[in-house]
Amino acid sequence: MIEVTKLNGTKFLVNSNLIGTVEETPDTVLTLTDGKKIIVKESRLEVKNLIKTTRQEYFCREKLV
Repeated sequence: MIEVTKLNGTKFLVNSNLIGTVEETPDTVLTLTDGKKIIVKESRLEVKNLIKTTRQEYFCREKLV
């Protein structure tokens, strides 16, 4: 899960495995695998880095177990 911010300032969690695409149009739009679209304050690069960090943490924990 990654934490992102809606345009109204509300923070929420999104399952990063359900994100199909991330676009800047110029707002950042997350399109989920079910077709739902969410506009967030974070840039495309920030979302990419959040996903990358989350996955690295997950796979590092898996190796330790």
